[in-house]
Amino acid sequence: MLALNINNETSRLRAVVLGIAKSNGGVPKVEDCYDPKSIEHVLAGTYPKEEDMIVEMEAVADVFNKYDVKVYRPEIIENYNQIFSRDIAFVIEDKFIEANILPDREREYKAIDNVISQINPENIIVLPEECHVEGGDVMPWNDYIFIGTYSGSDYKDYITARTNTDAVIALQELFPHKIVKSFELRKSNKNAKENALHLDCCFQPIGKDKAILHKNGFLVESEYNWLLNFFGKENVFEITKEEMYNMNSNVFSISEEVIISEKNFTRLNTWLRKNGFTVEEVPYTEIAKQEGLLRCSTMPLIRD
Repeated sequence: MLALNINNETSRLRAVVLGIAKSNGGVPKVEDCYDPKSIEHVLAGTYPKEEDMIVEMEAVADVFNKYDVKVYRPEIIENYNQIFSRDIAFVIEDKFIEANILPDREREYKAIDNVISQINPENIIVLPEECHVEGGDVMPWNDYIFIGTYSGSDYKDYITARTNTDAVIALQELFPHKIVKSFELRKSNKNAKENALHLDCCFQPIGKDKAILHKNGFLVESEYNWLLNFFGKENVFEITKEEMYNMNSNVFSISEEVIISEKNFTRLNTWLRKNGFTVEEVPYTEIAKQEGLLRCSTMPLIRD
């Protein structure tokens, strides 16, 4: 049995599900894209090639091996995008919570049965149907669970709105001893620079007490200010609109000291090193074209 344990984003990682880029399904039609950035690249003829994405994901697998992390991969579904394992489920404490994702993506969940079959069934949670949630919006942070959401009455008009208020309430009920704090995110179906697809596209805690943050990702300024005060301005690396678009907040922590980051994130990586982090740089620009990066393609199962 897998002894699941996740209480935050940065404790030493022991086991993880890493997505897979093999048999990715080629270039999608515009109407089949889930986010504005993918649409942009389909129209421009720059949508990522499978062989390039495989190389990028294997570079991450190599870093995990270097740090002795147990890596699980999904079973390959022919011609199907299975890169973003964070979307399909997430772990809080010892609970494995199935995400209610876009219906087209049900098969992705079944493809990680090699993991699910090792979990005590009592710890597998399926939220009620009206709860929409994806792992990119959910961040356990010790006593807190931070959740990105969109509560506008036009929720259903946004394919980019992935987590609703019902899910926030359900998670509070599941973890009554935690403080669940939700943040309204800016959504756009058309403009990737004005769209925070998930909370981890504009915010991520790192180390023991630091964070990466992008102000314009938040719809409500006071909620952004709450995070700024919670971590302290001197502990926050504020990213620009261009850096958010390139997914600078979507790095991934192996521990409080070690972060996997994209090799082109020069300003961020310099700041991280200056603040005592070990930065493991990998190429990930092709995968980023689908509006997801390192955190999106990893689902932690066990941290110390």
